[in-house]
Amino acid sequence: MKIGIIGGGNIGGAIVNGLAADPSIDNSNLYISDLSQTRIDELQHLNKGINAGTSNIEVVKHADLIVLAVKPWLVGTVVNEIKQHINYNNQLVVSVAAGVDFSQLVTFFSKNEHEIPVLFRMIPNTAIAIGKGVLTLSHNNASIEQVVVVKELFSKLGNVFVVAESQLNAFMSLSSCGIAYAFRYIRAAVEGAVEMGINASLAQQVVAQTLIGAAELLTQNASHPEAEIDKVTTPGGITIKGLNEMEAHGFTNSVIKGLKASLIK
Repeated sequence: MKIGIIGGGNIGGAIVNGLAADPSIDNSNLYISDLSQTRIDELQHLNKGINAGTSNIEVVKHADLIVLAVKPWLVGTVVNEIKQHINYNNQLVVSVAAGVDFSQLVTFFSKNEHEIPVLFRMIPNTAIAIGKGVLTLSHNNASIEQVVVVKELFSKLGNVFVVAESQLNAFMSLSSCGIAYAFRYIRAAVEGAVEMGINASLAQQVVAQTLIGAAELLTQNASHPEAEIDKVTTPGGITIKGLNEMEAHGFTNSVIKGLKASLIK
């Protein structure tokens, strides 16, 4: 499969970096376009053998699957440029533009009023660049076989969850925005460690590995977070004192409010 990515910014760049790093993908099958020649040069330097340039139309002409990775306010302009070059019988289109829903995308992509193109929306987080991302996927007018093809391809970048479009924005808060919230926790924990006399670099390694271990425990044990917390909190112990102090300062409520604040309505 030849994969074309329009837009080489943070997300488009992360997608091409992640795919290029997968040993099952031939880099010559990856095409990417960006308005910035400097960005194109950077992506080609990082990923030997990919096809990169400034022409969106050239990407579309070569691709079996087209990823639209431009800013939401540019979607209409870019689609107007490329849609006459898309063959919906042979090419799949995946948009990663946040907040641009299927009703808008269908309007943008349809070549006539009777045409309902097969479209996908995907919300990844930045960990796709190292194959550890979370990707939430919705589809419009797609067959089961087409969903399988798209899901299998992007599973090379992490875990793909197929969800209804009505839930996509909530999942965006949870995973795409959520990775930033995880980083903020790490930074806060490191600052606390420094105050306790631990070197910041070492503390960051320890905190990051602690989160990796916590996530693996939940995944492998299929357990509830409270069940794992109970294993650590002994009566009168220091862990429960720390948890209660965090809750007294609104830890859980802050997380919930932060997620809801980042929800596109």
